[in-house]
Amino acid sequence: MALDEIIISRAIIDTYTRKLMDCLELDVAICGAGPSGMVAAYYLAGAGKKVAVFERKLSLGGGMWGGGMMFNEIVIQEEAKEILDELGVRSREYQPGYFTADSVEAVCTIGSAACRAGARFFNLVSVEDVMIRENRVTGLVINWSAVETSGLHVDPLTVRTKYMVESTGHPVEVMQVIQRKIDARLNTPSGSLEGEKSMWAEKAEQSTLENTREAFPGVYVCGMSANATFGSFRMGPIFGGMLMSGKKVAQSILEKL
Repeated sequence: MALDEIIISRAIIDTYTRKLMDCLELDVAICGAGPSGMVAAYYLAGAGKKVAVFERKLSLGGGMWGGGMMFNEIVIQEEAKEILDELGVRSREYQPGYFTADSVEAVCTIGSAACRAGARFFNLVSVEDVMIRENRVTGLVINWSAVETSGLHVDPLTVRTKYMVESTGHPVEVMQVIQRKIDARLNTPSGSLEGEKSMWAEKAEQSTLENTREAFPGVYVCGMSANATFGSFRMGPIFGGMLMSGKKVAQSILEKL
């Protein structure tokens, strides 16, 4: 078979454009393709909802890729193992209650499961702003990450969504935008971002689930973004709380849709 470079280019441009056009109006927009965001996408899309995930980096997986200090293994506790089992990620018991999994297998398998469930992924796309109507987030303002990195003045595009999931991790990038741009209280004790505390795995894993909830009308936080929003500890390279947070945020939104 002879190959034509123009047909190859046309295929990429045509199919990507149709995918993006189809995702301009969503049930749920997920900002950040870390483990909690990908798990949320899997459960939401599996329930038949129209879901897209926007990730500013080239690769998916967030901190899960690197395991702990670039040792590409992760740890999960027993309570989260059933999620890995459901998704098809192999794990091994290290000692009672502690399980390890290959971080590369985990990221690839969770991402693939979310895609197969129907979620759409857009990497190299940054969320630079939000649309707010009547004190509720109703959409995202997106641009290429390269535009943001280069500091170019290029106007963005918009995506309408019924609900948004903030799963950008430690920086809580979307919540930072909301706090900076509008004069409104967040659903936190102070009305502002409470900030992330130092590492304490036991406390952080518990509070990740407790803090997985609506942080501003239309916006739910999960994973490390939940603790950074509501003010709790970081958990390090144990990822059970991240997985369970992704499932919980999906269930919470499904109750509203």
